Amino acid sequence: MDISGSKAIFVGGASGMCRATATEFAAKGGQLSILDLESSDGAAVAQELGGKFYPCNVMDYDDMADVMDSAVSDMGGLHYVVNTAGGGGAQRTLKKDGTRHSLSDFRRVIDLNLIASFNINGIAAEHMAKNEPNADGERGVMINTASIAAFEGQIGQVSYTAAKAGIAGMTLTMARDLGVLGIRCMTIAPSLFDTGLTAGIPDEGAQQLTKDAAFPRRMGQPHEFATMAIAIYECPMMNGSTIRVDAGQRFAPR
Repeated sequence: MDISGSKAIFVGGASGMCRATATEFAAKGGQLSILDLESSDGAAVAQELGGKFYPCNVMDYDDMADVMDSAVSDMGGLHYVVNTAGGGGAQRTLKKDGTRHSLSDFRRVIDLNLIASFNINGIAAEHMAKNEPNADGERGVMINTASIAAFEGQIGQVSYTAAKAGIAGMTLTMARDLGVLGIRCMTIAPSLFDTGLTAGIPDEGAQQLTKDAAFPRRMGQPHEFATMAIAIYECPMMNGSTIRVDAGQRFAPR
């Protein structure tokens, strides 16, 4: 896919890895919409990148359809979606005091990460299916965000691990579902990146968290996620897989 002239939605685009990807996309001549919480810096980021901001809550599933419909209508199409919205919490399956993991908290993490991602992809696919295919028969690309916790979740990450593993697990099936339409689906599974809750961790703390990486032994930078996300968009053979962007790190139990 050629970025120049393409139209994209960046969910979670007000900050971090998604913002870095939107910045790279705009620099290559793409048109974009930033979707994020109303309290975010989305309006300023969109203005900076020559796009438009649409406040949203990814867990309001019906409203997400309306918001994405508006963004697509204003841009005149949709070729690319990157979604980094998500999060988790720390609870053991059975806590030390003998109480079980809160079922409502578990469900919320699944809703925020897995169900929201599925919903966003389905809405995007409806729009992408209307595109005229390019010379390779492509109509669109969607990228979800998992985590290396999907494969080796740490103690207390059971809900987050389940949600991110679900995203990784649905990637190939979704790619197969949408292949007949020329729509590709990929997932990026980053390790610890200098963004969100981990932004601003002192160097000593960051080194401790990344000491098990092969190389480099440091936090990832948002532009390194963006490099992969842009490469996926531009390469037709990248489809149906979850790619770890993790410097060879494998999470220890704690």
